[in-house]
Amino acid sequence: MISVNDVRSTFLDYFRQNGHEVVASSPLVPHNDPTLLFTNAGMVQFKNVFTGAEKSDYDRATTAQKCVRAGGKHNDLDNVGYTARHHTFFEMLGNFSFGDYFKDQAIEFAWNLTTKEYGLKPDNLLITVHSSDEDAAAIWRKVTGFDDSRIIRIPTLDNFWSMGDTGPCGPCSEIFIDQGPDLAGGPPGSPDEDGDRFLEFWNLVFMQYEQITPDERVDLPKPSIDTGMGLERMAAILQGVNSNFDTDLFQTLIRATEECIGREADGDARPSFNVIADHLRTSAFLIADGVLPSNEGRGYVLRRIMRRAMRHASILGAQDPVMHRLVPTLTGEMGQAFPELIRGQALITETLKLEETRFQETLERGLRLLADETDKLADGADLPGDVAFRLYDTFGFPLDLTEDALRREGRSVDHAGFDTAMAEQKAKARAAWSGSGDATTEQVWFDLREEAGATEFLGYGATTAQGQIVAVVLDGNAVDAAGEGDDVALVLNQTPFYGESGGQMGDTGMIETPSGRIAVSDTQKKLGDMHVHVGKVVEGTARVGHEATLAADIDRRDRLRGNHSATHLLHEALRRRLGDHVTQKGSLVAPERLRFDISYPKPVEDGDLAAVEAEVNAAIRRNAAVATRLMTTDEAIEQGALALFGEKYGDEVRVVSMGAPTGDKDGEKDYFSTELCGGTHVERTGDIGAFKIVSESAVASGVRRIEALTGEAAMVYLDEQDQRVRGLSSRLKTTPADLETRVKALVEERRKLEREVADLRRKLATGGGASTGDDAKEIAGVKVLAKVLEGVPGKDLRGMADQMKQQLGSGIVVLVATDEGKAAIVAGVTDDLTERFNAVDLVKIGVTELGGRGGGGRPDMAQGGGPDAAQAAQALAAIEQKILG
Repeated sequence: MISVNDVRSTFLDYFRQNGHEVVASSPLVPHNDPTLLFTNAGMVQFKNVFTGAEKSDYDRATTAQKCVRAGGKHNDLDNVGYTARHHTFFEMLGNFSFGDYFKDQAIEFAWNLTTKEYGLKPDNLLITVHSSDEDAAAIWRKVTGFDDSRIIRIPTLDNFWSMGDTGPCGPCSEIFIDQGPDLAGGPPGSPDEDGDRFLEFWNLVFMQYEQITPDERVDLPKPSIDTGMGLERMAAILQGVNSNFDTDLFQTLIRATEECIGREADGDARPSFNVIADHLRTSAFLIADGVLPSNEGRGYVLRRIMRRAMRHASILGAQDPVMHRLVPTLTGEMGQAFPELIRGQALITETLKLEETRFQETLERGLRLLADETDKLADGADLPGDVAFRLYDTFGFPLDLTEDALRREGRSVDHAGFDTAMAEQKAKARAAWSGSGDATTEQVWFDLREEAGATEFLGYGATTAQGQIVAVVLDGNAVDAAGEGDDVALVLNQTPFYGESGGQMGDTGMIETPSGRIAVSDTQKKLGDMHVHVGKVVEGTARVGHEATLAADIDRRDRLRGNHSATHLLHEALRRRLGDHVTQKGSLVAPERLRFDISYPKPVEDGDLAAVEAEVNAAIRRNAAVATRLMTTDEAIEQGALALFGEKYGDEVRVVSMGAPTGDKDGEKDYFSTELCGGTHVERTGDIGAFKIVSESAVASGVRRIEALTGEAAMVYLDEQDQRVRGLSSRLKTTPADLETRVKALVEERRKLEREVADLRRKLATGGGASTGDDAKEIAGVKVLAKVLEGVPGKDLRGMADQMKQQLGSGIVVLVATDEGKAAIVAGVTDDLTERFNAVDLVKIGVTELGGRGGGGRPDMAQGGGPDAAQAAQALAAIEQKILG
């Protein structure tokens, strides 16, 4: 039996022998052709040659061109798997003449290859030509010997090809095979032509005109040839099977899928096996050609295809990712013809595995929701559009995936309702954003978000990636390009750079394109899901549409990951030590430190801080794996995941669990810490290294702040502390082990000396043992002792005033102590004078002069103070004036 690979090589070898250049397939992403999402025909890479815009080194060529039709008007996705010949990926075998040979030789080449090289019987073949193309009909009669009954004239555009509204165009001629009366259908041009009996397998386009306007068409000076044969169709014909999926290539892929899933490809299961085989090829070739799954453009089409295959794997009962395990089989079948599969095998495998793992849990929950909703519907009723939109918005279900899931029940989707829900969400998003305060200054971001879509974040599993620049913002305006030295903000379709959120600072790093280099100093999130890379063009230019290599600063990211994971462990340790009422009030995850704010009514005691620190370090030493799961918010809360109070979460959340499970809790693993979190984290707790609390302080009423270091920063801090201890020990002539005892002794010795100094000051202030009355003056018949005391603590004034009152017997004592620019004042009145003079009134006069307010006490003793010690003498003078009356 001739294999698919034999069919391809036979075609290329035949035309090589007939003077054609064998040209490698062009990539699936068309070069400099914004009109096409993907390469969808063999002539795409020669378009500029046909139009005369480019010159070719050869005037005859042949190719086996990779093609994808899964978007725009060429969208076969819904039918793939359920019909015999629909594919999203296929190969187009073709031969081309650029002004060299024309109809006669093209027809002769096609007939000889079909009947002699491939061995198809002429009696089973028939030909179509455009009704206006008598030349082609005459050549076919001459070459084949057919009469007019087997050369069918078609008057419609089915047999006339054009590149567009203007440009090269011309009539077509197609070769059909009659697959036998057992299949339904009539010949081309008949009312039953859509049946399977008569199958078209080769289309010959005779480019002989140029369309100038819709009404004007002229002859081309050098007519050309463009032909296309579907490899998969020809292989099915030559292998005698009615479905492309029964050819050797697809059967090999299907058998490998059977082995992975443990189920045979028969009955109702067969379409799902077909889908997986087809979509595997499409996904692998797109990834090999640089397309990665994302939320917009080509990446979104790829994601739709991948997720549709994953959905069918789920239908078949697959419990684990399947598609990445099929890559070696695909490479073995097609790698020789397409070496890019071999070169990209590792990337293809990893991308498929990551996407399938990420989508698997989401798929299960989405399908449960779909089942719940369809159970509510009457028989045959369509799914409401708002439900389909919720599947799309929350679970990433493309609309066609939902429709595919409903197909088995004979249901569809209310498209109008879906479109309405989509429009309402956009309106709500715009209204909410417009009221956020950024509407005036950052309108550009909302416009870009609607044009470019969300940024696909790849950074959970990588710090480097390929992407495409979709927007360049310079001075608040979207531009096509920015030059060297410009401060810019770039948006790419996908990125490994984490955008600042959840307390974690954004990534820095480098973006390189074919035209320049951009140093990224920060990554921000706009509108919740668009990553904005802020930086400077350090070389060349940054231009919209350019492919880019993104590399986040790995060392910085690792430190951020360690600090972020440490905040989770710290949060749980605080709750365990201080109580479940402790909640997070804020955080900062920087590369050099972490800051964690909690609700707590008083300072956290040193013993508690030490216990918390010890528990975090114990969790780090256990080196347990850090697990991440996707689930609904309700499921996460039910399983004990901590959610930040007041934080808004979507229907689907990322749950991060860390620390060795301690047992089974209601059927779930009971981890040390489980939180809702979208940040980046270490793979194992041991990667944090070490944890050290460096401060605890108040932020606001009822809110305490803990700052800590991890990893190398913690070790550097501990080393510095150790050096400081050793230095102090040396200066105090002791050892680090005895330092605490030595310091306590010094503190006690200082206190003793301070008491002795205070006693001496009091003695000096009271006359050093002499009579206080010697310093008193008489004012209005009252003894008044008024003194300014420098360097005397304010707390000592009351005792000194009491002692002086006793020595006076009858009188008034006023003392002002000055220290470091401030002043304290006390007034004492003996009991026999309190009827005439109130100590509180006297102190208030002095306090006013000292720049203070208030003052209080009793009629016989009052105290106050002020910030202006320079007015001490003036304060005494004002009080004396009051006494004088």
